[in-house]
Amino acid sequence: MNLFQLFKNIRPFVKPYKWLVFITLTLTLIGSFMAQVNAIVLDRTVDAVNALVGVPDFAWSKAAKILTIISIVLLGKELLSALITFAQNYFGERMRIFVSKDLAQSVIEKVLTFKMAFFSAGDNETGKLQTRIDQGVSSLSRTVQNFFIDMLPLFTSAILALILMFAANVYVGLVALCIVPVYFFITYRQALRLKGWRRDMRNYREAKSHGIMSIIESINVIKSFNRERIEGDKQLEIQNQVTDNQMKTRKVSFYYNGLKSFVKQVGTVLVIILTAYLVLIEYPGMTIGKIMYHVMLFSNVVAPITQLQRIFDDMNDALIYAEGFFSILNSDKDIEPSGEYKSEKVVGNFKLSHVDFTYPNGKKALHDINMEIESGKITAFVGLSGAGKSTIVNLLDKFYDPDCGSITLDGVELKDYNTHFLRENIGIVLQKNHIFDGSIEENILYGNPTATHEQVVDAAKKAYIYDQIMELPKQFDSKAEELSGGQQQRIAIARMFLKNPPIIFLDEPTASLDAIATEQIKNSIDAIKQNRTVIIISHSISQIIDADVVYALKDGHVAQSGDPDEVYTKGGIYKDIIDASARSLNIEKIARTIENG
Repeated sequence: MNLFQLFKNIRPFVKPYKWLVFITLTLTLIGSFMAQVNAIVLDRTVDAVNALVGVPDFAWSKAAKILTIISIVLLGKELLSALITFAQNYFGERMRIFVSKDLAQSVIEKVLTFKMAFFSAGDNETGKLQTRIDQGVSSLSRTVQNFFIDMLPLFTSAILALILMFAANVYVGLVALCIVPVYFFITYRQALRLKGWRRDMRNYREAKSHGIMSIIESINVIKSFNRERIEGDKQLEIQNQVTDNQMKTRKVSFYYNGLKSFVKQVGTVLVIILTAYLVLIEYPGMTIGKIMYHVMLFSNVVAPITQLQRIFDDMNDALIYAEGFFSILNSDKDIEPSGEYKSEKVVGNFKLSHVDFTYPNGKKALHDINMEIESGKITAFVGLSGAGKSTIVNLLDKFYDPDCGSITLDGVELKDYNTHFLRENIGIVLQKNHIFDGSIEENILYGNPTATHEQVVDAAKKAYIYDQIMELPKQFDSKAEELSGGQQQRIAIARMFLKNPPIIFLDEPTASLDAIATEQIKNSIDAIKQNRTVIIISHSISQIIDADVVYALKDGHVAQSGDPDEVYTKGGIYKDIIDASARSLNIEKIARTIENG
């Protein structure tokens, strides 16, 4: 991305605040004129004082008058400059903050429209994505700040100072003008040298952020295996790469900064020598005051030079981070597709015909899947881990699109359904459901934001979590994240009860619950199963044998299907799983214990 593309992408976010742009530009112009006052006053002061020196009728009253006028002008100018600077910084910073807010909100809203495949891609892990967004917003908002608060005033002042130098003397103006391109060339070379290292730094920062998040999320596993040293070494390797990159960057920066400082001083010396020479040869218009006048104007000309490297650094960061940021914001290929079809009533009959599916990482998860899932029946997906059970559920909820084949709901292609409408009619309970930051009631209301408190209470009772909620000090206002894993699972089930959809997907819904809670939840789920389409994924025998239809999957293929009892008598993967589950539960011994009891 180049500067033109960068400003083209930022422009839509600055446009709503054009009144702030106008105010900032006006203040910038006024401030640039004010910056030249010192040079003009000093020129007149030196000449006026020089005229008084050595005069036979020297009078202190004339000197006092000159000093009074100078003091009033300079102090008045400083007061006015302080007010202008304050207003310029305030409105410029206000614009930066507003633009930053809009950038952040826009990318969040954009990410929410993306299909699941985007989040499964290798470069879009949570930590990397967060760093790309955060650094993008930060660097782009600094670009706005640099342009309207720092760079624009400096360069406007420099141009005005250069015009005044040319107006005073063409030769002195040419000397100043010749120094500036040399400095810009050095800065340009510096930017080229640093560009690749800055891109590497972006990758290192993303990797570092992702690594830290991974450590926090898996801290219990790390500690239980005493692997703190290993994880520390992994982060140390990344940190060493960051450090090496920073040292290379600083070394090059210091070299070029020293070179630019030398060029700047050479320019100052040349301006002094040339002006002094013109004074000595009594060149028209050249007085002693012009020496200080030109030196101060040249300082204004090269003032951006002292700030240019910092601005260039920020600009280069913005160019690099803008690539990742705007690749997200301007992406259309990752937007979740949505049809227009909305039925009056969703019955819930699914049909999958010759469906294949491959994840974004290249792993093929499903091969020629053919299924019929009928409304009013319980369909169980059975298979070992990685068999493709959850993948099918993801396809039925339009989280992903199949590579080929057809998926229909009530005879209509699933891809033709309005995605929002479809998901409003589907309830999902996962093995591990996300609990949002907020109260218990807010988390249950996620199933239906318009529900009343009484409906929330009823849903909690159906999920057998009501009594435990009422024992908490703040009851339904208690923090949901403070609940145990099993309690959080019941909150997720209560959320589903509140949604009350015609289609229910249950992916290991009782995996985090104890035996008594499992029985309670099973009873609740049995109640809500009536006259709905229910798909259940479970390793629990009690959940599986209640199904009307079972599909046994193996390595992404449908190995067996039909009535659970009939499929069991045929042998195969389904029988192996049921028998293994029974042995793992030690059912025979449990049965003897119950009989003896």
